[in-house]
Amino acid sequence: MSTRAGVLITGTEVLSGIIADRNGPWLSERLREIGVDAAHIVIVGDRSEDMLAALRFMAAERLDLVVTSGGLGPTADDLTAEIVGRFCGREMVLDPALEERIAEILAPMLARWPGLDPETIRHSNRKQAVIPAGATVLDPVGTAPGLIVTAAQGDGPTVVVLPGPPRELKPMWEMAVRTEAFRAATAGATTYRTRILRLFGIPESAIADTLRAASDAAVDLDALEVTTCLRRGEIEIATRYEPAAEPVYDAFVDFVRGRHADTLFSEDGSTIDEQVAALLRGRTIAVAESCTGGLMAARLTERPGSSAYFKGGLVVYSNQAKVALAGVDPDVIERCGAVSTEVAEALADGAIERLDADLGVGITGIAGPGGATEGKPVGLVCFTVHERDGERITRSVNLPGGRADVRDRATVVAMHLVRRLLLGSPLPEAGAMRA
Repeated sequence: MSTRAGVLITGTEVLSGIIADRNGPWLSERLREIGVDAAHIVIVGDRSEDMLAALRFMAAERLDLVVTSGGLGPTADDLTAEIVGRFCGREMVLDPALEERIAEILAPMLARWPGLDPETIRHSNRKQAVIPAGATVLDPVGTAPGLIVTAAQGDGPTVVVLPGPPRELKPMWEMAVRTEAFRAATAGATTYRTRILRLFGIPESAIADTLRAASDAAVDLDALEVTTCLRRGEIEIATRYEPAAEPVYDAFVDFVRGRHADTLFSEDGSTIDEQVAALLRGRTIAVAESCTGGLMAARLTERPGSSAYFKGGLVVYSNQAKVALAGVDPDVIERCGAVSTEVAEALADGAIERLDADLGVGITGIAGPGGATEGKPVGLVCFTVHERDGERITRSVNLPGGRADVRDRATVVAMHLVRRLLLGSPLPEAGAMRA
C-alpha cells in the first residue's frame, strides 16, 4: 500500500466557521502531487483532549504521516507542539538556538513599538522555542517554527507541524518536504494521475447509471478512484489512478464517450471558459444582460487576455435601460414581456451593435420572487447567442435554486450556448439543458 497521510487542522476559529479552512484542501493537493494518499482531513478546536484524540485516531488508521496546521503561536491556547510531543512520547525541551532566532525576528517589532517590555515579549515567545526533544526544526517564516516529530519508540506516524497562516504554512511546507525525516516517512509514495471529464446537460443520476453499466461491461473500476461532482450545473468526473491503470482509464473514457457523446464536452479537463476563449479565435464578444446582473460579463473577463476578445457588457435591469442602452424596441417589451426569447434576441443584437462585437449574448430572466407569475416562474431564463450576420441560438430554460443559484447557473448555460454556436454543433432540446 502507498504512503497514507492525514491532515489535522487546529483552531476553534476554524471549527466554528469564523475562518474558513483553506489549508486542509491545499495540503491534500500537495500530498497528492508527491504520490501520498491523503486519507483524512480533521478539524478540531483548541482543546488538548480533542487534538490528542484526533492524532490517536490517525495512528489507529495506520497512517504514515500526519500534517498539522495551526496552534503554534505564543498564547496559552496554542497547544499543538506540546500535544504532538505528548503523542509522540517526547519530552518538551527549550531549544536555546531557536529562542535566539525568534528573538532576532522580534527585534524589528520591538524597535517599532518602543513602549513594549522586551522581557515580557521574549518570555511570551519563549514558549515557541519549547519543542519535542529530537524534533527537526523548520526555520520560522513568521515567529513560529515548524517541526517534524517522529515517535520516540518508532511506532506511529511522523507528524509535520506547520503554522496556521497560509503565508507561513506554504513556504514552510517546501522546507519540510526537503528534510530527511519527511523523505523517510513518505518512502512508500507512489505516482498518481488525475484526469477530469466534464459533461453538461444531464443529471448526476445518469452518471451513476453509467458507472454501474461500465462495471457490468467489465471495465475494472476497482483500479480507478472515480468521484463525481455536480458543480455550477456541470458534471465533473474526476478519476485518480496509478500509471499501470492507464489502459483501464482509457477504456472508461471510451465507455463514457459512447453513452454521452452529446453532453461530454471536455476530456482533457479544460473548462467551458477556456474552451470558449480558444474557440473565439480573434472574434470579439459582448453581452447585454438582465437577471444575471453583470455576472456573465465578469465571467468573460476572468481569464488573462480577455481584453483581446471581450468588448464589454450592458447590465440592463429596467425596461428603460433595455431600450436606452441596448436598443430594445419598447413595443417588443410591451407585447412579449421583459422576460421573453424575443427580448433576449433583441439584447444580443443590441450588444453586437452598441459595442461593435462579432458575437452578442442576451440574457433575461427571473432570478428572484419579484416579477414572477404563474406563466413565468422564478428560474425562467431566456438566452440568445448571435453571431453578426450569422447563426443564432435562442433557448429558454427553467433553472432551480434561489437567486444566487439561478444567476450563477445562467452564466453556465450561456457559456455552453456560445460554445455550441462557435462549434456549429447541434444543440440539445431545451428540456435536456437543465443546469
